[in-house]
Amino acid sequence: MTHSMEPSGYLSERSSTSATWRWQLLDAAGADISDAVDPSGRELRFTSQGDAESWIGEAWRQLVEDGVDAVTLFEADREVYGPMSLHA
Repeated sequence: MTHSMEPSGYLSERSSTSATWRWQLLDAAGADISDAVDPSGRELRFTSQGDAESWIGEAWRQLVEDGVDAVTLFEADREVYGPMSLHA
C-alpha cells in the first residue's frame, strides 16, 4: 500500500462525538466492503467533510486496487452523496 489508510484528519477508536463524517466503501455489486478493505474494523471517520474528501482524493487509487468500486459519504447516519465511482 502506498498511501496510509489513516490520514491526518482520521480519528482512532477513541473518536470524539464530533467525528461524524465517514466513508462507506462499496464493491462493483454495491455491497459494503468497508470491513474487508480495513480489516481492523475501524470506520473511516473524520472531523469534517473537507478532511474526508481530502483523504478520498489521496487514497482512491489504493482503494481501487483493494477492490473498492465506489464510495458514499455520510454525516452521522445521513447520506450526503454517493455512491460515487472511483473509476475515471
